[in-house]
Amino acid sequence: MIKQSFIGLAKPQIEYEVLVAGQPEPQLIQPSEKITLFLEKSPVPNDSILFNVGDKVKTGQKLSYSADTDTYVIASVTGTISSISAFAGDYGKSHTAISVDVDNNEELDDQFAELAANPTLDTARNFLSGMPGNPSFKAFSETAESIHTIIICGVDRDLLITTNQYAVKTHIKAIKNGIGILKQITGVDNILMTVPQHLMQDAIAGNAQVRVVDSEYPATLPHLMMQSLLDQVVPAGKRPEEMGVCFLSAEAVASIGRAFDEGRIPVTKTLTLVDKNGDKSLVSTIIGTPISDILNTYGITLHEKDRLIIGGPMTGSAVYSEDYPVQADTDAIIVQDSENLDLVSDYPCINCGDCVRICPANIPINMLVRFLEAGQYEEAADQYDLYSCIDCGLCSYVCVSKMPVFHYIKLAKYELGRMHAAEAMNA
Repeated sequence: MIKQSFIGLAKPQIEYEVLVAGQPEPQLIQPSEKITLFLEKSPVPNDSILFNVGDKVKTGQKLSYSADTDTYVIASVTGTISSISAFAGDYGKSHTAISVDVDNNEELDDQFAELAANPTLDTARNFLSGMPGNPSFKAFSETAESIHTIIICGVDRDLLITTNQYAVKTHIKAIKNGIGILKQITGVDNILMTVPQHLMQDAIAGNAQVRVVDSEYPATLPHLMMQSLLDQVVPAGKRPEEMGVCFLSAEAVASIGRAFDEGRIPVTKTLTLVDKNGDKSLVSTIIGTPISDILNTYGITLHEKDRLIIGGPMTGSAVYSEDYPVQADTDAIIVQDSENLDLVSDYPCINCGDCVRICPANIPINMLVRFLEAGQYEEAADQYDLYSCIDCGLCSYVCVSKMPVFHYIKLAKYELGRMHAAEAMNA
């Protein structure tokens, strides 16, 4: 819901989606023929790869480049590897795409099951990254300051999405078990669960401190929750983990709980599908399932210039093929008809100030974007607080000129990160 001000000087109020009472169970969609898994690129030479085309894989089997790398992906089906290829993602992300032809007779890999009876951080780190909710355990061993607080997000980070609300509403027992596991393997006792007001009573059963988060976007972003819940301001360029606070989604914690309870790595992802009419449906599918299988189930046909977005409307990214697979962090798929697109333009900034008024980080966006347009990224960072941006996308939402401000910011951060990495390597 959007509440616009009468004279246009106040900030528009954008409300998060609320999980409807009596929400039907997600529709389970099985992959029709094959799935595709993305394995993050590794510096390990290709001749040391541990899997090849033609290899049989089992559900829950760990696929990695070598025994010495921490980079891996978990097979979400039983089948045969049919292709291995390079895949270039957004902003320079490089992956190996592993396609697996699905076998109807499922076989479970038992490597994790043998370790699940005695949960440890090493077991979680070596097998459970990439589960539904995409939990990361690196923060518990790689940050300079040890983690002292875990915040479980029973709220969704973008609009139109109800994935984590659904996890709190229906999987609170698994979340409770996951919280117990996290306390055991990390030694962190201070665990908070954030939820919208209507899920307060459901969340209490999770055995964690429950905090209600405001319903106005972007209150659920980590930087803002750090301020509202812990009264801590994250300095520009820093992450909450560097201040001892780790964020995990409710779906991720439920996955942790189920994994150790059942001795099996979860591979089924829940997501919100928004069709061309704006109708929303909860979907449950195997990680790696092509988006085309989901669209076909709902009778959605893509035409030329239609837009397919992974994620929410404020921070999601467009993809260019319906063969793109569902991943561990795919919380939403939005299909937009070409006739209803809100197109961007190259019209210059008119200095209306709407972006400055709405920015939760108080960044002078109107000045920042001028430097970003010109590719002067270092000047933008030094003079106009580029690294204070919390990636909410509100600047693009209110821009009268329809400038892709948020994408300028994301590109600048990527380019500066690449420059700094190159400088560090050559130092």
